[in-house]
Amino acid sequence: MSSQRFTVSKSEGEGEQSAPDIQGEVNQLFEGDEPATSSAKDGAEPAAAGAEVIVVLKGESNPKESSPFINSSDATAEKSQQYDGKHMALFEEEMDTSPMVSSLLSSLANYSNLPQGSKEHEEAENNEATETRKKPVKAPQLGTLMGVYLPCIQNIFGVILFLRMTWLVGIGGVIGTFIIVFMCCSTTMLTAISMSAVATNGVVPAGGSYYMISRSLGPEFGGAVGICFYLGTTFAGAMYILGAIELTPFTARQHPQSRGRLLNNMRVYGTILLTSMATVVFVGVKYVNKLALVFLACVILSIVAVYAGVIKTAIDPPIFPVCLLGNRTLVWKTFDVCAKTLETSNGTITTQLWQMFCDSPYLNATCDKYFAANNVTEIQGIPGITSGIMTENLFSTFYEKDITSFFTLLVGIYFPSVTGIMAGSNRSGDLRDAQKSIPVGTICAITTTTIVYMSSVILFGACIDGVVLRDKFGEGVHGNLVIGTLAWPSPWVIVIGSFFSTCGAGLQSLTGAPRLLQAIAKDGIVPALRIFGHGKANGEPTWSLLLTACICEIGILIASLDAVAPILSMFFLMCYMFVNLACALQTLLRTPNWRPRFKFYHWTLSFLGMSLCLTLMFLCSWYYAIVAMVIAGSIYKYIEFAGAEKEWGDGIRGLSLSAARYALMRLEEGQPHTKNWRPQLLVLVSTDAEQNIEQPRLLSLTNQLKAGKGLTIVGTALEGTYLANHDRAQRAEQALRKLMETEKVKGFCQVTVSSNLRDATSHLLQASGLGGLKHNAVLVSWPCNWKQGDEHQHWRNFIACQRNTAAHLALLVPKNISAYPSNGERFTEGHIDVWWIVHDGGMLMLLPFLLRQHKVWRKCKMRIFTVAQMDDNSIQMKKDLTTFLYHLRIDAMVEVVEMQDSDISAYTYEKTLVMEQRSQMLKKINLTKTEREREIQSITDSSRGSIRRKNPAAVTTQLSVTEESPAASKEEKPEEEPCYPRHPTHPEEVQSPGTQVQMTWTEKCDGEAAKPPGACTPEGLKDIFNMKPNQFNVRRMHTALRLNEVVVKKSSEAKLVLLNMPGPPKNRTGDENYMEFLEVLTEGLNRVLLVRGGGREVITIYS
Repeated sequence: MSSQRFTVSKSEGEGEQSAPDIQGEVNQLFEGDEPATSSAKDGAEPAAAGAEVIVVLKGESNPKESSPFINSSDATAEKSQQYDGKHMALFEEEMDTSPMVSSLLSSLANYSNLPQGSKEHEEAENNEATETRKKPVKAPQLGTLMGVYLPCIQNIFGVILFLRMTWLVGIGGVIGTFIIVFMCCSTTMLTAISMSAVATNGVVPAGGSYYMISRSLGPEFGGAVGICFYLGTTFAGAMYILGAIELTPFTARQHPQSRGRLLNNMRVYGTILLTSMATVVFVGVKYVNKLALVFLACVILSIVAVYAGVIKTAIDPPIFPVCLLGNRTLVWKTFDVCAKTLETSNGTITTQLWQMFCDSPYLNATCDKYFAANNVTEIQGIPGITSGIMTENLFSTFYEKDITSFFTLLVGIYFPSVTGIMAGSNRSGDLRDAQKSIPVGTICAITTTTIVYMSSVILFGACIDGVVLRDKFGEGVHGNLVIGTLAWPSPWVIVIGSFFSTCGAGLQSLTGAPRLLQAIAKDGIVPALRIFGHGKANGEPTWSLLLTACICEIGILIASLDAVAPILSMFFLMCYMFVNLACALQTLLRTPNWRPRFKFYHWTLSFLGMSLCLTLMFLCSWYYAIVAMVIAGSIYKYIEFAGAEKEWGDGIRGLSLSAARYALMRLEEGQPHTKNWRPQLLVLVSTDAEQNIEQPRLLSLTNQLKAGKGLTIVGTALEGTYLANHDRAQRAEQALRKLMETEKVKGFCQVTVSSNLRDATSHLLQASGLGGLKHNAVLVSWPCNWKQGDEHQHWRNFIACQRNTAAHLALLVPKNISAYPSNGERFTEGHIDVWWIVHDGGMLMLLPFLLRQHKVWRKCKMRIFTVAQMDDNSIQMKKDLTTFLYHLRIDAMVEVVEMQDSDISAYTYEKTLVMEQRSQMLKKINLTKTEREREIQSITDSSRGSIRRKNPAAVTTQLSVTEESPAASKEEKPEEEPCYPRHPTHPEEVQSPGTQVQMTWTEKCDGEAAKPPGACTPEGLKDIFNMKPNQFNVRRMHTALRLNEVVVKKSSEAKLVLLNMPGPPKNRTGDENYMEFLEVLTEGLNRVLLVRGGGREVITIYS
């Protein structure tokens, strides 16, 4: 077939018709596509093969090649010009929702630091569109060195290296400290590998670890760990400030009283320094960023000075005497000579040191016991790297008095010195190539710092005497830093450099922590933190900075570096643990979006890093670890219940899907044991025209039965076609969800649409659930007002539902559902009565037990009644039932009711007769609209000779029926398969439509016998009222009346009555009578729950 060209343009009189006419012809060109529309049938002729169809309409001078599928409006025509000559006519209809890739590539490549396609990003782009046009975005220029490596170096090297590393080596020994350093550095290295994988799996905006964890593990984990990371960063700021204050008193410790005032001094000076730093951060972050390189230079210079001092000790060891009393250093501030006595020409005299420990300057004075028992010696504090002092410092030395100086405390104090590995990932928006710079820069920074730390441990142990190493505050070296005595050319290099480096690290913490809190607040997952999402006009987090300063002040008031360090270690370790978990989880789940550019990762490394983090948490401080977990768990539950719902495609959802699939596969292995049986309910509700639930108390009863356990599916059925009623189904589903939330029913909702309600309900019963997680019981309300003529289809659907459940499902039918209590009501007394007439697998025993677990029915007592016949031993029955309930562990009162044989009363005959007469009348007047139309059509066709009479009619009656137009009833379909008349009795009796017609009933489709002739003649109508009742119906009515009499007598005051539900008749002709029997059985009772078992035992006496 040759190509055909269609040119469509606007016309004054034909514009609205040309395109639709051609539509049908074009559709015929595509084999297998949709058939031609009605407009093509009306007058358009199909184009011949090879013809060129050109429709030229007025309004444009130059005809153009276009698509007949698009509208002929001016805007669309202008848009279609954009694709002329691009051979994209096939996709023109989709251009509004799916733009061409060529127009999007530039924006896709030049993404910002926010997740593309997210709702928040789109809103931000719309709100800031004008500002973006005015201020062009500057492309990020930072590379690996300046953007990742140096910031990580600055954050990792901190106060612990200068203030506590020598003390750690002295207490833990070279071997013990080396193990601590190796464990901590291994943890951060494994975490960096996991973080590199997560960070290179897409764009990581501001928020760093919080963003990675929240998008990988969900908002609950992300919020909890994000807040913990925020607290860790805040306490890190307090630790840096305390470290800076601890550096300053070394120059002013000449006063003996200063030691006692040290804590208060640190609190006062720390608060002053915190206020100054917070003011600098508030004024502008640009000043902090400008000073960052200066502070980094101070750190590097200090470390170089230490290495230079080590090299100098090998060439020219410094003369650094230290005075010892036994194995303890003495402060040089209060004495001049390191000796107890001095030998002079006049004899032996005592020194100032003697006078410090003795009550008089004479040799016979009473002295301190430790002073008298130990000698005073003077040693060389820094013997040098070639002295061999390393062998003495290999093993740990714990003081007996200092019981807190144990290995786990050393771990908690040291770990903050390896934190700061997230500095690079936090700046991903400023990096030229984030997916390359973050892994390389972070891993290189950790490698560098690890080498420095490990070499420091060995060098300190090889150069400095152990006694000096254990001098935490440098009192034995004239109040100087121990590491400063090793530095070259002057100890002041270490003092000044470490002071500025700790101040810089503190400023970085006070800058990063408020922004992290602001990022969490702006996500909206923690409602209590929403106020902290606001800030100054330029976006600076003012309120977050204020809260950060207040929390940081708490750490300063502790006034102990050793006490604050384990606190922030907990929060950082928890953050690192979840980073490893996020990487391992995404790797094991094999999420389609998990495509990190960093390839050198494995889930085993992530699990090893996670295990190390958890181990270090409890090594540092087990009670701090528990407190941190409680805080994180509380935040998690708070976000889960009160937080905003976010769908970020997190790994926890994938984990839930995998776990659900695994559990469903396990459930498929076999039927659940009787001990595990519980009602998995399918609740069938109906909706009105506005899709509102008509029986809301059904869900209240569901909640009381389930108490949030097991499976609950709430379903409703709609009549019609699915495509035409899709919106109705959506509204009905929303109404179901809303009511389930109101009634606190945990479960699922399902809406089915079918041509009639009976089929839709059958679909619900068959298709609900998945695999082994299917319903085993159906809860449906009793059809109210079923005796009314316009409600006949309701009770027919009810019986059809009951028959559909007869195969394997239990059935629960609450009667008078509006009288059932809501979830807010409480019964302070009363009984739940169970009438156990036939064995149903134990459903009647189990349901009251489940109801009494709920607070509504908790105060009600349980009574069980059973019925004894004349030949039964009622006393033995009561004993057996009591024993059975004892084995079932169910507390209930037992009563056996004896039903005496009695003659069938006249009232029973009368009631049965009225019931059967009513049934006969209903069969003749309760026809659906379609049935009436087909009856009329059948009679009309017979009068024209189009239908042959095969069987004589049995029963006729006169009904005045007005024939309705076929168009009005075209959409109407019967809810059941009716039996329609095939021929009239007398053709001559047929009249014109709209007049009184003779309607005919023939044999039912289900095989019902034809009625006796003449039943609807005047004499036949008299026979209906003179008919005799069926003996089988009389006996059933007699049973219903007798049982109702006994039940009302015993249980009229009960809060709830549970009864065995008789099954529907096998012969469908007795459906109306069956409903009447159930009505008589439950008459006079307020709340009745009719129960029919599902054909299996649901309760057992065994454990």
